[in-house]
Amino acid sequence: MLVELPRDIKTTVGKLGSLTFARGYYAYVGSAMNNIEVRVKYHISNHKRKRWHIDYLLEYGRIVAIYYRESKYRCECELADGLRSRFKPIQKFGATDCGCGGHLFYSKDLYELVHSMREMGLKQYTM
Repeated sequence: MLVELPRDIKTTVGKLGSLTFARGYYAYVGSAMNNIEVRVKYHISNHKRKRWHIDYLLEYGRIVAIYYRESKYRCECELADGLRSRFKPIQKFGATDCGCGGHLFYSKDLYELVHSMREMGLKQYTM
């Protein structure tokens, strides 16, 4: 999921505590096993209980694109590894249950993130 944050913010993100996010673009890697439509519908909703770390960021930002890969196994850590070589991860964001270090990545340039999604063979989801 690619998210645009129009201004710098500081907010509390669940058990991660207070975090500062710079204006720019963020790529969030997650899984939607068995039903991507339900997960996308949840994330684009304005009326939701904060359940995942990304919900805290979406309070201030907007989804600009969603990319996906169909898989029978969870491949979010593998995708995060692909992004980590190019973008700065936000430590532990979206990754408290694995050893990845973070599933949210920052870039000032949306094109760089889009290019990376395409290079990794991800398809764009039409909302």
